[in-house]
Amino acid sequence: MRLGFAAVGLIAAGGAAVAVWPVGQPVEMAELEGNVERGAYLARAGGCIACHSDAASGRAPLSGGAPIVSGFGTFVPPNLTTDPDHGIGDWRIEDFAKAVRQGLSPEGALYYPAFPYAFYGHLNDQDIADLWAAFQTVPPVADPAPPNNVSFPVNQRFGLKLWRAAFLNAPPTKARRDKPEAWNRGRWLVNGLAHCGACHTDRNLLGARRMAARFAGSDDLPGGKTAPAITPEALSRNGWTVDNLAFALKSGVAPDGDVLGGGMGDVVQQSTAWMNQEDRKAMATYLLDAAGD
Repeated sequence: MRLGFAAVGLIAAGGAAVAVWPVGQPVEMAELEGNVERGAYLARAGGCIACHSDAASGRAPLSGGAPIVSGFGTFVPPNLTTDPDHGIGDWRIEDFAKAVRQGLSPEGALYYPAFPYAFYGHLNDQDIADLWAAFQTVPPVADPAPPNNVSFPVNQRFGLKLWRAAFLNAPPTKARRDKPEAWNRGRWLVNGLAHCGACHTDRNLLGARRMAARFAGSDDLPGGKTAPAITPEALSRNGWTVDNLAFALKSGVAPDGDVLGGGMGDVVQQSTAWMNQEDRKAMATYLLDAAGD
């Protein structure tokens, strides 16, 4: 009996220690002037508009996205308009930077990794200032996004501290001197802002990406969707080249004339079609030469 009480005490103490375990780093943003146009471009490329909008339900743009149904429950992208009560209207730029790069709310709550903040950690202060400037132009929408619907123990957010310690790895986005400019730009986009690996990499039982199978595809995406392999070998085997892949990222049309559907169709329509041709070619350049990176 004493051993039983001791075990319960240790578990409780461990849980309390995890709950108060601090995460995140202080943010001190330089006084940078944000570029609204560039920020809007980054928001498109990063999927912010696509994820946080749900036109099918009649919601206003950026007032909350379509529910993401997963094995851990249902996650709903929140309202990103300038409404002070239901959006980010009462945030500071430091709050925004911490949310985007560290996955922490202004109150210090941990965001679920359905929000791909791990991929956005490479954004510099100017990127954040530009994004912030763009989001400040979004009209307020006083309509709260529906809450997440997750059950115990997933609803205990302090447990995400352990998940982050085990699985939160920053993707490689820094420029390599042995590679050309287009390849490095593609690396920055594919591995970071555009977060291609979020869908095209399979996940383990705890929802973390299997990095040994990066870009090898996934058959277990939210909503029962799948994503094909986009490794250099798979792309070349299926007839992809830099030019036709860049064209597909704009048009949604594959080399065989088929149309990219499902989630990738949405990505093209809401994100990559809005990017400039140089960035689409950079992404294609990197993807077809990412082996060993």
